[in-house]
Amino acid sequence: MLPQLARYALPIVMLVSANVFMTFAWYGHLKYKEAALITVILASWGIAFFEYCLQVPANRLGHEVFS
Repeated sequence: MLPQLARYALPIVMLVSANVFMTFAWYGHLKYKEAALITVILASWGIAFFEYCLQVPANRLGHEVFS
């Protein structure tokens, strides 16, 4: 079991981190306008994969504590 403070803080930290990954996935491609569309699509989905790796467990952990 996690310490009480970590049970509350961990989901928040994970969701903030997931949001940072998703921001890069959504808007990062705008910096590389010369790249092929398929390249930026694959890069965005690759970045979004890590967002989901944080977001899904954070929601599960947070649901136990904040519901």
